Amino acid sequence: MDSENIKQHFRPEEAPLIDQVNDWVATATRQYRPVLTAFLNPRQRYIAQTIANRVDEIKLASDGGWSGAEMQRLLFYPTYYQPTAADFDLQLLTVDYPVKFAELHHWQIMGTLIGEGLSRESFGDIITDGQRWQVVVTKEMAQFLRQEVHHVGRVKVKWLVTEQTGVLTPVEDWEQVATTISSLRLDNVVAAGFNYSRNRAKQLIEHGLVHLNWEVMDRPDYPIVAHDLLSVRHAGRIRIDAIGGKTRKQKDRISMSVVRA
Repeated sequence: MDSENIKQHFRPEEAPLIDQVNDWVATATRQYRPVLTAFLNPRQRYIAQTIANRVDEIKLASDGGWSGAEMQRLLFYPTYYQPTAADFDLQLLTVDYPVKFAELHHWQIMGTLIGEGLSRESFGDIITDGQRWQVVVTKEMAQFLRQEVHHVGRVKVKWLVTEQTGVLTPVEDWEQVATTISSLRLDNVVAAGFNYSRNRAKQLIEHGLVHLNWEVMDRPDYPIVAHDLLSVRHAGRIRIDAIGGKTRKQKDRISMSVVRA
């Protein structure tokens, strides 16, 4: 596989992921066995799928514990293999806490997991219906959380093993937005998604209040591509669904989904 040719189609900083995907594909091909990854975001999965599509001997499946999962594990497998849910080694945990006396927030649960030394790719989605909370993890990580982590912030919690059929229905209400912008800069996309002025969007980014694919991005001019996920503190999230061609006035067509906080 021409790795350098593939890299030309993606961001320079995505080169390490491309190398890692090539390694996963090579292992599945040479050893003729399935290879399971950590949790990957939509952009990472898009890159992985693009590479896997170039190899006839390998197929790709994914699972994040529920139908709308943003973070999912991938399974590269030879054509003879038939994947099952067990191959993804997922466990759904419900956060048991005194609902009448305490509130939990997404950032608190995320902060607790990161604070325990977990990297973002080591756990999946954090799901809520507005009051109850669940998190998708590996079975090994589920055991660790249940034995070692007893608080989220100051709130005492227990992590209850839950069947995947008991997954919550998230309250997020994504709105489809199709528009045009002068360029695919990060500040333009944030401004378009939340009806902000470009200057306001620029300030939010420069103050570290915008995450791109779960990483802080403080460059307003950073180019956005399809399958990126943006999170703007106190505003909401943007999912880049597709980027079309140029208009007659050389503006970029963009389709995105927006959920407001």
